[in-house]
Amino acid sequence: MRAFTDARTPGTPSDLWIVEHPAVFTQGQAGKAEHLLAPGEIPVVQTDRGGQVTYHGPGQLVIYLLVSLRDAGVGIRGLVSIIEQ
Repeated sequence: MRAFTDARTPGTPSDLWIVEHPAVFTQGQAGKAEHLLAPGEIPVVQTDRGGQVTYHGPGQLVIYLLVSLRDAGVGIRGLVSIIEQ
């Protein structure tokens, strides 16, 4: 995802990724070690997203919408509104 984003140029088409991750905790910028109560053998990956800790695992579909807000002419609130509609 980082490589896709870094390679974007104005006009790069948006993309939608639907994936299934192996068991993993992702820890966002607000995440702290004490937020992980019992990770066991599940890896913890630091991310640059907002939020705290999220678990992803087999059987859970994760959808990533890769959109240039600038190209789309909307802000994050506008994008969320479009998705909700």
